[in-house]
Amino acid sequence: MGVSSLRLSGRPRRCAILTGFTVAVGMSKLRVSIVEFLNTAPLVWGFTDGPLEGRYDLSFTVPSLCAEALRTGEADIAIIPAIEYQRMEGMVMLPDMAVAAKHDVRSILVLSKKPIELARRIALDTNSRSSVALVRLLCEGFWHIKPEFVDMPPDPAAMLAVADAALVIGDPALEVRLKVDALSEKEPSGAGCCGGDDSEQPVPGVDALFVYDVAQQWHEMTGKPCVLAVWVGRHEVVTPEVVSDFLASKAYGLAEIGEIAEGASLKLNLSPRHLERYLRENIDFSLDAENLDGLRHYFALAAGAGLIPRARPIEFAASPARGDRDLRRAAGVREAH
Repeated sequence: MGVSSLRLSGRPRRCAILTGFTVAVGMSKLRVSIVEFLNTAPLVWGFTDGPLEGRYDLSFTVPSLCAEALRTGEADIAIIPAIEYQRMEGMVMLPDMAVAAKHDVRSILVLSKKPIELARRIALDTNSRSSVALVRLLCEGFWHIKPEFVDMPPDPAAMLAVADAALVIGDPALEVRLKVDALSEKEPSGAGCCGGDDSEQPVPGVDALFVYDVAQQWHEMTGKPCVLAVWVGRHEVVTPEVVSDFLASKAYGLAEIGEIAEGASLKLNLSPRHLERYLRENIDFSLDAENLDGLRHYFALAAGAGLIPRARPIEFAASPARGDRDLRRAAGVREAH
């Protein structure tokens, strides 16, 4: 079921968030709003630490504010919660790129003090938009509950102090999941609870913690992958050349996942081995046919539940006309001769 159950005690470590930086602003540069979580780093590595550095005006924030930056015109292109594409007009989606999960994602969690079927109040991470919609759909279609929802900042302890369960996303959720995994590994086989010292406890003050991976729960309900975030931009600015740059940045980042994990481990105070595994095994950066099918199904269910006005067809930006060799060269990938 994609659920973990632990009995815990103690205090947690403070969570660190992967942050970015802003390059020098030039009037001719397109403004790009980027989610500051680790799971977007491979998509933007060519812009931040690669051969495309300085080509765009980059800013980093949380998913909900990336969407707002694009909506209000503060950004020309943004990686936004997938659901937000359906809430904006005049936008196109960049092809072949996403933050998705085929099965479990490990960084979008519902943490609960009781089995989720018994939850009557769920706190929702205010940084999220797509995951909020996913949880609402799961409540109706999979968990068969009608809880009260309350919006709160992503502090699991504070959220669970006032609610039965809490949706937490991104790096804070990943830190909780890694602590849960570490505690589970220490348990004797078949044990239903575990201890651990104060620094290892996932959520302070919570004795029984049920952990639900939202992407895994979605897959169990629908049989389809979960597309969490996509690149979206204003129709008039996303040219084939711009798409080529973004594809090149992705290609460069996917080749540097080990380096990305090493750098993130210093900021997040987490094991680089675990972060690399997360990026390689849990996050799918493609927008392949399977992911697109999952995305369209998500939009259809969201429209049926009244979470979006309707499920508009996806309009993609034009793909680059340059060949694969030019794309590889743009990404700084050397070819053998």
